[in-house]
Amino acid sequence: MALHCPECGFANSDGANYCARCGAFLAGATPGSTGVTTASFRISGDGTVLESLPVTARGPGASLVIRAGGGRAGESFDLGAERITVGRRPDSDVFLDDVTVSRDHAVIVRRGAAFYLDDCGSLNGTYVNRRRIESHRLSDGDELQVGKYKLAFLQR
Repeated sequence: MALHCPECGFANSDGANYCARCGAFLAGATPGSTGVTTASFRISGDGTVLESLPVTARGPGASLVIRAGGGRAGESFDLGAERITVGRRPDSDVFLDDVTVSRDHAVIVRRGAAFYLDDCGSLNGTYVNRRRIESHRLSDGDELQVGKYKLAFLQR
């Protein structure tokens, strides 16, 4: 039995948690639950998997992984620092080079063991799980959208 993606309609294999074509979360799976694995793939226009990209949390506890946007799927960023800048400014910790991203778009701040995503007054907004946010406490498996980029927050 195939799981059809609610975003693009692609027929995914049974047991998939995310769409192999667009990366959308598939209903019935629980992000961050035991047994959920995050993976990224480079997909051709017809839905054929061209390349599997390894995705692992690299740092002491948390990482951001680009799931889609800018041809950078699978790239990950360690969230080991207390404050991580996200934006189009070349010296940003998470540099996202696209006009849909503000120069100083957002910041990720560690408060104790928790990570918070704060929008910095960006023009196009910052989204977590498809909701626009000003500030949001991140949980394992959250999907962030910054401009055209979709990123996954992974915490181990």
